[in-house]
Amino acid sequence: MKPTFAWTTRRLLPALALLSLSAAVAPLTRADESPRPPLDWKPCVRVSDDTVGRELDQAGARCAKLTVPLDHSRPGGRTITLALSRLPATDRAHRIGTMVLNSGGPGESTLGMPLQTRAAMKDVARRYDLIGLDPRFVGRSTPLDCGWPIGLWLRSAWTTRARFDHQVAVQRDLAERCARRHADVLPYANTRDTARDIDLVRRVLGERRISFLGYSYGSYLGAVYTQMFPGRTDRVVLDSAGDPHVWGPRATRGSEEEAERALRGWAAWAAERHGAYGLGATPARVLATVNAIVAAAEKRPLRVGRYEVDEQTVPYIVSVGSGDDRPAGRAEFAATVRTLNEAAHRRPADPDPKLNGLLTFILTSEGSPLASPAAAIVCGERAAPRDPDTYWNDIQRSRARHPLFGPLKNNIWPCAFWPNHPREHPTRIGNPTPALIVSATGDTSTTYEGSRAMHRALTGSRLLTLRGVTAHGIYGTYGNACVDAKVNAYLATGALPATNPTCRP
Repeated sequence: MKPTFAWTTRRLLPALALLSLSAAVAPLTRADESPRPPLDWKPCVRVSDDTVGRELDQAGARCAKLTVPLDHSRPGGRTITLALSRLPATDRAHRIGTMVLNSGGPGESTLGMPLQTRAAMKDVARRYDLIGLDPRFVGRSTPLDCGWPIGLWLRSAWTTRARFDHQVAVQRDLAERCARRHADVLPYANTRDTARDIDLVRRVLGERRISFLGYSYGSYLGAVYTQMFPGRTDRVVLDSAGDPHVWGPRATRGSEEEAERALRGWAAWAAERHGAYGLGATPARVLATVNAIVAAAEKRPLRVGRYEVDEQTVPYIVSVGSGDDRPAGRAEFAATVRTLNEAAHRRPADPDPKLNGLLTFILTSEGSPLASPAAAIVCGERAAPRDPDTYWNDIQRSRARHPLFGPLKNNIWPCAFWPNHPREHPTRIGNPTPALIVSATGDTSTTYEGSRAMHRALTGSRLLTLRGVTAHGIYGTYGNACVDAKVNAYLATGALPATNPTCRP
């Protein structure tokens, strides 16, 4: 979902045998390195209102299309195309190599990411070729759109079995729409095939090894790449990494407490600004306002501009909005809650551009081209339980302790009705690849405990912790000078910290 689903801005069986240390440095075979046709780099702008393409061109980047097999086990069969951008190193005399980027989601376009990454890397960016790669079925690569009447499928089950059963019907319909449109390609929308694509990018660029920077789901993708293609990475940064052993259709389970802590933190901030937002003069009163909004939406959907926002949508908005403790993020969420509060009192409530964009993405078909490939990748990762009672029972157990977020975090997804089972087992991460993992202790999407699990799985890694912060997507994004400096030092030298470092706000 850069939130895991980190959809407001930008974010899973039997175990496979773990690779040994000797496997991690296995030499590349001649077949692995067979020549690939060179890419035809061209200007990135496509149409007159192509803002991303224009900014890439102005920065000196160029774009290309790479043809790859739909099914990597059949290299001579059906093909799809991948869209790439390249912002070349300007200090060619001290060039380190190529860095492939992924902004997460899954399903987020990464084509324009070299621009933000160059700014984050400061002077060290001059020594890298930065590669933005729209993964298969995402952005300007061969698309996958299930034609959904809504966008993001995440909803709360909320109070009654009848309303949960309604969600079951909605999620089944979404899966069936994908099956009708894309049954032939859905088996090939998954992380392992995306990792294989990345290795073809490495080969066509003529690199023996690549560096990698990924956020959220992109961290999982990077870890899968290190497992599938040992010895082919140089410097690896995994920001806001989740637990690699649980990523998939039920990855949001277990993050209820983090979501509640973040909401309480925001409530304290909003209470100090009651004069500006009118949401309550104490944290308890602010939280009571939020609960009253949810209760009002349960009785009747809230009218917010042209949208109807019901009790199945409000908890998602609250979960995402409270997950950023920077002043701008908290102010944006306070404005959202103020608007929802007006709607709860049946007064005119027009969304600001931020809330309008989120509601459009969640509630309308305009979100389908973005949410469809995300669902395909998530559902293609590992099999989800098929029995709705499994989800309902989990919801009821979680609701007792977490009445607001339990029904959201444990709800059913379209994966329960996905037309195909995954073609392969999920990748079991466990190898000594050197990597720098970056995580905030208050991350509500890919939790800090998830990042610690990634650190344990990548035994050669270091975990860079940003303590006392609620955020998702840290390096070059949150604005912490300590984190940015430590990541850039690693990218410049290739030397990981001797111990797991800590930064603070």
